[in-house]
Amino acid sequence: MPVKPAVLEATSPFPDRESGENHGATNMLIGISPLLGPDLLHALRAMGHGDEIAFVDGNYPAAEHARRLIRADGIALEPMLRAVLGVFPVEAAYRAALNNDPAQAGAIHHQIDAILQHKNCAATPLSGDALYPRIRSAYAIVATSEPALFANVILRKAALSSPNP
Repeated sequence: MPVKPAVLEATSPFPDRESGENHGATNMLIGISPLLGPDLLHALRAMGHGDEIAFVDGNYPAAEHARRLIRADGIALEPMLRAVLGVFPVEAAYRAALNNDPAQAGAIHHQIDAILQHKNCAATPLSGDALYPRIRSAYAIVATSEPALFANVILRKAALSSPNP
């Protein structure tokens, strides 16, 4: 039985969109989550230091507010955020708050905080008055299918230091 080259048959270490389980799906890029489509990868790469990208829930009017809209249909916020944080340097993070009150947090906010904490980053909860204009001015908006309310996150890109020659 011939052995297939790993480069041509790279198995994804990332979960599938619906179940969260890894079924050995073939991936087109090694080490890049299949949740990161070409439009999103392009936006992440094109962003400069200080640019912000917003990840919004399924209720957010993303098509109306986006300068650049990236659809992530069928993908919940948590797996999308984990995939992005695997390739994206974060300088700061902001998130929605339950009922637009920064003193309140729901289950989704605790999940967001835990994911960011794992990457040594903390999300600042913002009121709706502070968050929504910031989402509108983001470099891009990624519209997820997250069903939870107030499940919106903004990531600000950090600068990467250049390697020494």
